[in-house]
Amino acid sequence: MSPLYEHVDPFIGTGATDLPTPKGLAGTWWWPKPQVGNTHPGATHPFGMVSACPYSGAYPTGYGLYDFNTEGVPNLLYDRPVASGFTHFQQSGTGAIRKYYNYFRVTPMLGPLDDLGTTWDLYDEVAEPGYYAATLGSGIRCEVTVGPKSAVHRYTFPANDAARIVIDASTGGLAIPRSQTVPLKAHLALLEPGVAQGEIHVEGVPLAVHLEVDAPGWRQLLWYDRRLMPGGTRLDFDYIRPTTLRPFGLMFMGPSRAEQTVEVRLGFSLRGCEAARANLHADVTSFGGRRESTTVSWRDHLGKVEIKAESDDQATIFGTALYHSLIKPCFAPDESPSWTTDGPYAFDICTMWDIYRTQLPLMTTLFPERSVALASAFLSIAEQEGNLPIGYRMAKGADRFSRQGSALAHTFFADLCQLDLPGIDWDWAMVHLEMDLRRTYGEDYLVHGVAHPISHTLDLAYAYHCTAAIARKVRDRPLAQQMRNHAQGWRAAYDSNTGLLRDSTFYEGGRWNYSFRLLHDMRARIALAGGDEAFVGLLDRFFGYDAVPVTQPGVAPSVAEMNAGYELSRFEGLNNEPDYEAPWAYHYAGRPDRTAEVVHAAVANQFGTGRGGLPGNDDSGGLSAWYVWATLGLFPVAGQNLFLVSAPAVAESMVHLPSGDLSITTAGFEPVEAGGPVSYVQSIAVNGKTLERPWISGRELRHIRNLHIELGPKPSGWGTRVRPPSTSDTAGGEA
Repeated sequence: MSPLYEHVDPFIGTGATDLPTPKGLAGTWWWPKPQVGNTHPGATHPFGMVSACPYSGAYPTGYGLYDFNTEGVPNLLYDRPVASGFTHFQQSGTGAIRKYYNYFRVTPMLGPLDDLGTTWDLYDEVAEPGYYAATLGSGIRCEVTVGPKSAVHRYTFPANDAARIVIDASTGGLAIPRSQTVPLKAHLALLEPGVAQGEIHVEGVPLAVHLEVDAPGWRQLLWYDRRLMPGGTRLDFDYIRPTTLRPFGLMFMGPSRAEQTVEVRLGFSLRGCEAARANLHADVTSFGGRRESTTVSWRDHLGKVEIKAESDDQATIFGTALYHSLIKPCFAPDESPSWTTDGPYAFDICTMWDIYRTQLPLMTTLFPERSVALASAFLSIAEQEGNLPIGYRMAKGADRFSRQGSALAHTFFADLCQLDLPGIDWDWAMVHLEMDLRRTYGEDYLVHGVAHPISHTLDLAYAYHCTAAIARKVRDRPLAQQMRNHAQGWRAAYDSNTGLLRDSTFYEGGRWNYSFRLLHDMRARIALAGGDEAFVGLLDRFFGYDAVPVTQPGVAPSVAEMNAGYELSRFEGLNNEPDYEAPWAYHYAGRPDRTAEVVHAAVANQFGTGRGGLPGNDDSGGLSAWYVWATLGLFPVAGQNLFLVSAPAVAESMVHLPSGDLSITTAGFEPVEAGGPVSYVQSIAVNGKTLERPWISGRELRHIRNLHIELGPKPSGWGTRVRPPSTSDTAGGEA
């Protein structure tokens, strides 16, 4: 098993989906959402606060070629990679979050200031974890790396009489309509030769920077509206009107020798310029030193999982998926702009409705200390802003995403609670968790017994179940019973005549996509649908068994084309996040063979190498984490502290957990290939002892040293008799 760091390709997901025509079952799945990963290849640090990336202004990260897009193949803004400079703070894999990042653009130039904003072609792009490099059409070689709270740029100039580096403090967001972020207040100051500071107020947040530039003999100047301000040392704006904004920033200029390098070092903080200075000096000594330190950190993080890959392509897809899973959230300890006490703080918790199922459980499994810090940050957010976040950017307003989901943090807290991880005040957590259940859609749930969109009814019922577990931990038995009673409300969301959700509006997808959520009482859910056979029949229809292949939407699909696709009521092939859990619903009906068929079809057909290697938006690593779990043969049931087991997509893997190493081995393994045969679980042994049930608990996962899976070409009786636990079980429990 080789180190995964060497196989990471940060370009995967940066281009429109370009996968081979799906074979077999996957050919019946329909992809309505944007067919692009929406990732970027810029420099990142594991869970770091700062990223740095070339900026074209394109949707949605600021890197790349595309215009705003909500369905089908994205339209092009450019026909080749271009950049007008390098910005900081990017989203990863999300859609429609386009205004709030790409701050402090740094542009190396050979022409006059009037050329600022010109896009140059990008040649010879190179991307590795923590490092990006390219040559601009102007001939300047550009390299960037980052630390947890810093970025370092290195530019290699040709010989020129008037080389310059321009920092534009007025930019933010994207260069497409309605997507620009305008700072409402700002100040810049030149402190001494090669040293400057500044702060901009964007979306209610103060973002400070401390800059140090190694360019002996170069002049440094402030500029406003593309005009230099010789002799000026401060530039202050107490009030900026978006309609009259003029660009402003600072510039370093002078003659360059051929192959002369200039370093630009930037420290960032949400608590003022002096904190930004301290962050820079804590993070950075030089470009080379920072790059090496970030490489070491990425090697350590990516080294938590090893696989025996069947090919270099599989190693690249898996290594990159793990990499994309470890970029967000952005942890910024002691940096909260909303409260003055030190301690955990995090942003880019986008998108919670995606990552709570896959990416957060992966973080909790591999890096539990990160999850404890995130939980503490959640509680501080709730205390200061009034609610637990559904999504949280580097911008004020924790409830801006309330329509997407309800009470999703409760799922995250429940897993932490059941693992007994130290560092969380559970009594204080219980206060916020209970109060949060009564906000927004929660009031409808309590008063009317149902909340629309109907998926919120499922969210809230599940959150009550999760919160009951925490109430038991704090020994509040009456509250735990009350929570368990409220958790029964999921039934009101379903129509027993169809076995599906009731008609409603939905956030992305339709009732079929949301009907197969993994609930806390899947036994009763299956009974409501008419029993195992009827439930499996619904799933078979959803996943396209015996259906004919479909044609995917192209560029600018028509309304008629999209409506025809939606009428299929079909699995969206991981192009859209509501379907993440659905393949594992078969486990609860005694059909783990079907789970294996669907998951292997997705792994083999829906992921590839190259820029177009993702079937849809990566959503802050939610999609990539799905692939990581599926490849290992596991799937976390978030909030229930258990993992469903299925046939892995590699013969052998090793997961380095804080409690010890977990090896997953197989016998009878056959490579997973598009259109190829499926391997089915025949039996499982845990530390040498037979495991009849198709699941293990989170506690068990921490102490298992070997999970051995016997595979074969035909379905077996394994997993058909003992079902994963449900709250209405008459018997059950952990082995």
